[in-house]
Amino acid sequence: MAAKKTPESDSQHPPLTAGEATKITWYIARMAKRGLAGDTVYQGDLERKIERLIDGARTRAEKNAKQPKK
Repeated sequence: MAAKKTPESDSQHPPLTAGEATKITWYIARMAKRGLAGDTVYQGDLERKIERLIDGARTRAEKNAKQPKK
């Protein structure tokens, strides 16, 4: 049985465009590669890029939710 979507889960996990999903996948792959180099390798820059993409998607979703449906 599929789980119902709640407004809270939608705000935390907004729908991503194909480009955003691709970029996030690329950043996660780079983080994994850095992880192989060792535990002390800095990954904060990639984490910030992912957060920025998700924040942009969240803003877009809120903006689209406020617009009247045609």
